[in-house]
Order: sequence, then C-alpha cells, then structure tokens
Amino acid sequence: MEGMLQDIDRLLKEKQFSEVKTMVSNENPADLAVLFDELFGEDFEEKTEFMILFRLLPKDIAAEVFAYMDGDMRRHLINMFTDKELSEILELFIDDTVDLIEELPANVVSRILKHSSTGERKAINEILRYPRDSAGSIMTIEYVSLHKDMTVSEAFDKIRRVGVNKETIYTCYVTENRRLTGVVTVKDLFMADEDEKLGDIMETNIISVNTHEDQELVGNMFRKYDLLALPVVDRDNRLVGIVTFDDAMDVIEEENTEDFTRMAAIAPNENSYFKTGIFRHAGSRIGWLLVLMISATVTQLITNRYDAIYSAVPLLVSFMPMIMDTGGNCGSQSSMLIIRGIALDEIHFSDFFKVVLKEFRISILVCSVLAIVNGVRVYIVYGHNILLAVTIALSIVATVIISKMIGSALPMLAKRVRLDPAIMATPLITTIVDCCSLFLYFNIAALIFHIQ
Repeated sequence: MEGMLQDIDRLLKEKQFSEVKTMVSNENPADLAVLFDELFGEDFEEKTEFMILFRLLPKDIAAEVFAYMDGDMRRHLINMFTDKELSEILELFIDDTVDLIEELPANVVSRILKHSSTGERKAINEILRYPRDSAGSIMTIEYVSLHKDMTVSEAFDKIRRVGVNKETIYTCYVTENRRLTGVVTVKDLFMADEDEKLGDIMETNIISVNTHEDQELVGNMFRKYDLLALPVVDRDNRLVGIVTFDDAMDVIEEENTEDFTRMAAIAPNENSYFKTGIFRHAGSRIGWLLVLMISATVTQLITNRYDAIYSAVPLLVSFMPMIMDTGGNCGSQSSMLIIRGIALDEIHFSDFFKVVLKEFRISILVCSVLAIVNGVRVYIVYGHNILLAVTIALSIVATVIISKMIGSALPMLAKRVRLDPAIMATPLITTIVDCCSLFLYFNIAALIFHIQ
C-alpha cells in the first residue's frame, strides 16, 4: 500500500491521469477508501487532487468507495458533485443511503432526496421512522421474496431477474400476503429438483427479529446462530426487511466500543479519536471524573473516622494503598467477566446466586494465596510483628471476598434495572471497593490491636 500511495501521489502531481485510472480500477473499494484517507488526510478539502482522483474511479467502484469513506469526506464530495454525479453515486443500497442521510445536514439531505426516485424516498423515510439503534433502523428492504407455490426453476428465474438490485441473494424469503412463512437458501435450490415446490424444501423454523428490538439483540443473534442475514418483521409477522451480516458486524463493533468507553468512565462518542475535538473529548470524560472524585470523599471520611487507629499504629497507613489496590483489582476482574458474559447473553439475572456463589468460591482460593504470601512477607520484613502480619492477612481475605461479591453482583443488578452493566466497571467498582476495604481494614486492625 505504501508504494502504491507514493506512485499515485507522484502520478497525480505529474498529471498522468490515465495511469492513475488504470492503477485504481482493479483495487478493492474498501482499500481505496483507506487510500484516500492516507493520501489526503485531514487536508483533503484543500487538495484539488482529491476530487480528481475520485472522478477517475469507474462509476460502479466510485459508489462503493463513497460508501466506505468517513462522514467528512462524503459531505465534501456531495457539495462538489454535479446533479448527475450525485444521482450516479446514490445507486447505493437503501440501508447505506439511510446511514449517509443520518450523518448529513438538512440542506444536503434535501438535495439527496431530490435525486432519489419516489420509491427510494418512500423506503428511506420508512426506515428513518424507526427508533435509533433498533433493528428497523439498520435493516435493508432489498431482499428476494418468493412464494411457496413457486417451483425451483421459477425461483431461479426471479432471482436472476431481480437479484442484481438486492443486497444478498444467498438467503431468500418465502412470503404469503407479505407474511414470512419460510426461508430458503440458494444451496437448497441447487440441491433440489427443478420442478420441486418451494413449500416442500423451505425451512419453516424461522429465526427473526421485530422492527423495534434493540440492535444489540440483533448482533447477539448473529453471533449465536451464525447467520448471514436476519429477517425483520412487524407485529403481524409481515416481512419488512433484513439485516445483513456486514451491518451486524458494524453493530457489534459499535456496541463493543460503547461498552469499552463506559467501562473507562467515558461518555460514548460515535466519532473516531482523531475526528473528535479536544473539547468533546474533555466533555465526555469530565462528568464521570467529577462523580468519581466526589464519591472518593467517602474514602477520606472513613480514613478520618479511624485516625485514632493509625495514630496508635502509624505503620498501618503504609499498607492502605496495597489493600485498596488489591480490592479494586479483584473487583474489576469479576465485573469485567460478568459484563462480558452479559453482553454475550451467557449470564442472566436468574443466574445471580449461582454467579455470586461461584465468585465466592473463587475468592476463597485467591484470598488464601494472597493472604499467606503477604502475611509471611510482613512478618519477615517488619521484625516478626505477628499482630501486624495477621491484620494484613485477614484484611486481604475480607477485602478480596467482598470485592469479588460486589464486582459480580453490581453488573447483574444494573442489567436488572435496565442500566448498562458496563457502567459498573473498573472506575466505579474501584471507588466502591476502596470504601469497603478501608472500613474492613481499620475495623480488623482495631480488633487485633485492641484499639477503641
């Protein structure tokens, strides 16, 4: 790719356009979109070569490259397009056009709709009606619909006739009065006799999703059932569209990114890191940081409350970071595993006691090792102080157990009350566990050292 970038850059500057056209004509559209980004970067609007290179692309490839580009490049291209070019580029699949429209300002959307056919405008407006992040909002209406009384031969005839304008033809849908009654694949058709009826070979045990279901559920269904396409139906089981594998992959990536940001106590942001300004970055982080900072004052209050204990045994203060870090790390381990299990639909609230009991058993094993190692270390290093060693060992036992209980329980409770379990990740868990671990630590120390 690096060599190709240099060659195209040189040929554009030398105005060797025919050679450039030859080079890009056989490249994959997704790779060409990356090439545009790397060749022109953030200064693409100021470089005349940007539009020249795009206009050198064959028309069929240009439309696909356009679909892979980021929002800023697409907006710039639309503003620069002639009406004819805009009409040619908009020969995208309906779902791609909808995705494009959602990113653009109203005046640009009006121009796009103006150059769409009546049927396309109706389909676009229909999809835009559905709630954001729902199955209906990510579906396409470009699927192959067949009838159960068709023969295999007739089915192939229809696929050849309409398939060129459909997003996928491998999976076809058998409908009756628009109601979904079966699914048949091209493999099924190839393996059947030409005169056989579709009603005899179609699969009637259909996996489908409602238009208003959350897109995260759609992604989970693709992962669970290894689907290539998923039919989307309304409340009357009428087929209104399908979600294809590529759109499901985008959903899974989007949902995972959102979970990762929430786990890091950052408000989700749809733009990439470099496309997001510093004020937007700061704004997405400050809110949670303020909440966590203020909540950390509880730790300060606990420390102040037990000042008599560490005044009597000053050495206890030096172990506070280790106790809190151990608790935070243990809680984070449990919460991350439970959050991931919930995301993969492996763990449900009905498993609450089963999960907590399992984490309790794990915590017993973990705390035993950590307590023994630290107890022996403290005993050797700090002058065979048995009381101090026992205090640290018991504090670690209590901290590990309580932190793993909290780390496993809170994500499931969040899911139960319809909150995103990802918010119960590292920062929040650590803050809660810090308070609990310090409370246990000082009370254990007071008990062992007989401090009132």
